[in-house]
Amino acid sequence: MLVIPAIDLRNGKCVRLVEGKIENETIYSDNPADMARKWEGMGAGFLHLVDLDGAFAGKPKNLEAVKSILDAVSIPVELGGGIRDMDTIGLYLKLGVDRVILGTVAVSNPSMVKEACERYGSERIVLGLDARDGLAAIHGWDSTVTRKSTDLALEMKDLGIQRVIYTDIKRDGTLKGLNLENTKELAVKTGLRVIASGGVSSLDDIRAVKDLEPFGVDSVITGKALYDGRLNLEDALRICQE
Repeated sequence: MLVIPAIDLRNGKCVRLVEGKIENETIYSDNPADMARKWEGMGAGFLHLVDLDGAFAGKPKNLEAVKSILDAVSIPVELGGGIRDMDTIGLYLKLGVDRVILGTVAVSNPSMVKEACERYGSERIVLGLDARDGLAAIHGWDSTVTRKSTDLALEMKDLGIQRVIYTDIKRDGTLKGLNLENTKELAVKTGLRVIASGGVSSLDDIRAVKDLEPFGVDSVITGKALYDGRLNLEDALRICQE
């Protein structure tokens, strides 16, 4: 199982939000590239980037910070936030992003998801499924649609999606622990490869999500727990390699 450090970008800085709310922001670094180097140096094999400004604006807003991270590390990087058209997907993949994450556009323009999977390959297009009370949330988590997360995931699977990042919004940045029940349900019902996200607080959470590996949960994203020093990345990686 992979433990993937998250780097959330806002105004060119590395920040964390609680439940996706801008007013609940903590700035952790003015230099996201340094943070990326730190996680790579501690053994991370993958990085998860989010353009928070982009998620709210619907277009790339932290391009220079993304470029600096890509220049700083040699490990693969996935990126989400404000990717709503084919040109943006092409731009990021050309820059060197390994996987792009599609969220809002999966609801608003599902045919684009199909086109992206066909043009770039399913291994490079990931569904970002952000859920509140089991329903999909879009537009930087500003609104919730009346679509069950599992139903949306199955629809996206039919369009070519093979991997999904599942985030429980109510837990993101809260250190309350992952929503293991919904994460497992999504993996079992869809057969997709699932990356768990939202609420990791301790090594116990890492151990618990590792138990879901046989069901198709093969990675976990962690942010606030790393930045607050509650979780040591090297210890988490060690558990996942046991």
